[in-house]
Amino acid sequence: MGKLTSGRWFAAALAASAVLTAGCTAQVDAEDLPGLYRNKETGGEIRLDSDGTFTATDLSTDEHADPADFHGQWEFVDSSASDFVYLDIDERGIGEVSGVQLYARGGGKVAFSTPDGSWSLVLTKSTEN
Repeated sequence: MGKLTSGRWFAAALAASAVLTAGCTAQVDAEDLPGLYRNKETGGEIRLDSDGTFTATDLSTDEHADPADFHGQWEFVDSSASDFVYLDIDERGIGEVSGVQLYARGGGKVAFSTPDGSWSLVLTKSTEN
């Protein structure tokens, strides 16, 4: 598959995911995103830095994933269907997902969630640094 074709496929997949989750997301300003987000129940957290990097500690990105630590680069995607943060995870091996979406919920909240809404891990922005 050529670079152009795979790029179009990737963009279509992101757009389809955004449409499926449009009901559970909110429009946000990208400048408000940097900071530390935590889930009190699991103890998992993610830090979105203003330089476009992130670090995650003890986080599950979907309902079947064990909590893990990971890092990489993040990019805000302002979509008409829903806003999300694309996390490009560093050091992933062959056959592993190299990126995931973190949905902006507004009100200082972001979430990993399944498209059908059956699972969600909501993280709230911390006032602590």
